[in-house]
Amino acid sequence: MNTLDFSPLLRSMIGFDRLASSLENAYRTEAGGYPPYNVELQDENKYRISLAVAGFAENELALEVKESVLTVTGERQTETKDRQYLYRGIANRSFERRFQLADYVKVVDAHLENGLLHIDLEREVPEAMKPRKIAIRRDETRGYIEEVKQAA
Repeated sequence: MNTLDFSPLLRSMIGFDRLASSLENAYRTEAGGYPPYNVELQDENKYRISLAVAGFAENELALEVKESVLTVTGERQTETKDRQYLYRGIANRSFERRFQLADYVKVVDAHLENGLLHIDLEREVPEAMKPRKIAIRRDETRGYIEEVKQAA
């Protein structure tokens, strides 16, 4: 297996140590899996995760957010009827999917529709974290203020 070196990317980024480990984990994680899912960008700050959970009832699905990790689990109820299958191609197994959420991203809604579990996410950046403009003073203004202070 090849390894990726993210150090050139992170040289000018301070405090993003977790980012490098997340990228390495994502690189190592096998693509695909069960159940299949989509991640959709709906707006600059709105996202939707859609998981194909056909055959699961609402009471068999659970969502949990803990320490910026969204965990979706599906726990199948055991079948009480004895059935004899000639062919069984529909997956009838439990699952657990984890999604790493960025800072200030929270789950705002989840609903089941036509065999798809839709999870709506939104990034809410606090006002203190939003960009702001800083006025730049000219040196001559500073000199004028110092002259006024000395004259007084």
